[in-house]
Amino acid sequence: MPADESAHHVTKIDASYLESLVGYNARRAALAIIDRFLEQMAVYKLRPVDFSVLSLITHNPGITSRQLCSTLAIQPPNLVGMIQALEKRELVQRRPHPHDGRAIGLHLTAAGAKLMQDAERTASEVELAATHRLSSTERKTLMRLLQKIYI
Repeated sequence: MPADESAHHVTKIDASYLESLVGYNARRAALAIIDRFLEQMAVYKLRPVDFSVLSLITHNPGITSRQLCSTLAIQPPNLVGMIQALEKRELVQRRPHPHDGRAIGLHLTAAGAKLMQDAERTASEVELAATHRLSSTERKTLMRLLQKIYI
């Protein structure tokens, strides 16, 4: 070991530069939430992207695949397999779009609606637990600020 390296003994880590980066802080916050989210969604056999797709269908009955891709920044070929898997699980069904004869609207089945009622309640509980040190106002401000970055 070179002499100059042995003279340096780190007793306290200086992460101040990293902590000044939005991306670093956003990633650390996401990691603090995502592990618990993955664990809790495993009960429903849902990955985060499945949950997002089903949540959008829940709150936007008749949403099209194109709208899902646009909203979630998913490539159409990736969504096709995902929708097929959700249909196979009898969570989602396709129906003709009422205003566009070429489009197909996506809807939850009764089983899908029940699963999402439970899954969204669980997701909210995970979020509240992960952000328990924030007040309601701070939580809303954080959401608004994060959304200013990607919307």
